[in-house]
Amino acid sequence: MTDQVSRDASHPLRHLAIIMDGNNRWATLRGLSGIAGHEAGVERIRGILKATKAHGIEVVSLFAFSSENWQRPEIEVTGLMSLFASYLKKEAMSLRDDGVRLKVIGNRANFSESLRKLIGEAESITASGSFTLVLCVDYGGRWDVVEAARELAMQVQMGRLRVSDICEKTLAKNLQLQDLPDPDLCIRTGGEERISNFLLWHLAYTELFVSDCYWPDFGPELLDQAVAEYYSRKRRFGHRRGDAESAIGGGKSQHVKT
Repeated sequence: MTDQVSRDASHPLRHLAIIMDGNNRWATLRGLSGIAGHEAGVERIRGILKATKAHGIEVVSLFAFSSENWQRPEIEVTGLMSLFASYLKKEAMSLRDDGVRLKVIGNRANFSESLRKLIGEAESITASGSFTLVLCVDYGGRWDVVEAARELAMQVQMGRLRVSDICEKTLAKNLQLQDLPDPDLCIRTGGEERISNFLLWHLAYTELFVSDCYWPDFGPELLDQAVAEYYSRKRRFGHRRGDAESAIGGGKSQHVKT
């Protein structure tokens, strides 16, 4: 049914963003370590990517590690960085074979040289993929906008850009997602109703779907539910209801208890 809806929709779901929350709480309920929860969360990614392709989605952005996550206990941060490196080593070839292009966005300055090398290699190996997986690691929406503004200021200072040329498009081109479309739908697992500094610029008119389900348990059935909910909405992008039948627009969120 969802496939039929997506074919008929004026604005298909092309870009899905996910805030993968609840790994630690999932582990606590089972008497496991926090890292065990994160490992389960990583395993969930593979199945969700397969399910998103079935819905005709072209881009999936995953909020894996925020700029604020460095404040977590050192043992957890070390474990997360190790898990990230392991994922790159194990999954790069599989992603390539599945036609997935990997793009990692965020502040790489805080990563070790070996991790930066792994990121570059994985992006290079998967460069020809037609489906894009964006991993947001050491990423923050405010940082993203500040970096873009800093780049524009440098271009003005060097005489390559006039202040009068700065507009939404020029700023957007200097953000981390660059040429990718803004997310159409953002799913947050774990029940929290906030976007937590994730893609602040890009989520301006994104539909929101919140699930109480913790990320390691978020399966294809819940993804189907989120996609169906997306296609049931009328997105207007600031227009009044009824101004234009083809205008699809936003700002609506749905909180689903599971």
